[in-house]
Amino acid sequence: MSQYWFKPKTYGYGATPTNWKGWASVGAYVVAILALTLPLMAWPADMPIGPKIWQIVTWATFVAALTFAFIRFTREKTDGQWSWRWGK
Repeated sequence: MSQYWFKPKTYGYGATPTNWKGWASVGAYVVAILALTLPLMAWPADMPIGPKIWQIVTWATFVAALTFAFIRFTREKTDGQWSWRWGK
């Protein structure tokens, strides 16, 4: 039997981590976003002209792909369906 890493939220839409594996996956997602943001957006912003358009497009594409993949992964590891909830 597979162990679920997330549970549906009590209020609102989405899921929340329930064990260390869920929290570790959220942490890995944040680290991946930071690993993309620093070289493509933050460091060039210190330059007089800022980041170039190709850096912005590359960053946005990778962030969108990572976010889509993380949401799919989270839905697969959630105990139950994602839907809007108003509480118990």
